[in-house]
Amino acid sequence: MGVILSVDPDRFAQVVEAARRVGLTVTGEQRILGSLSGTIAEDRIPVLAAVDGVESVDREQIVRLPPPPDSPIQ
Repeated sequence: MGVILSVDPDRFAQVVEAARRVGLTVTGEQRILGSLSGTIAEDRIPVLAAVDGVESVDREQIVRLPPPPDSPIQ
């Protein structure tokens, strides 16, 4: 399951390491923003959310828009 985390930016490196230890595979780090993305088994999300320094865990969502009807451009 893809997730996006908000973390304490002052402890970014420590939080990333702790998240990895509970099973997060990190796919992106945005240190300045205090966020990171990754994948983890869905049943491990509560454990990930409990990591000290993790402020929130949001499941990744994919939004697909249908093509516009009768559009000459598409």
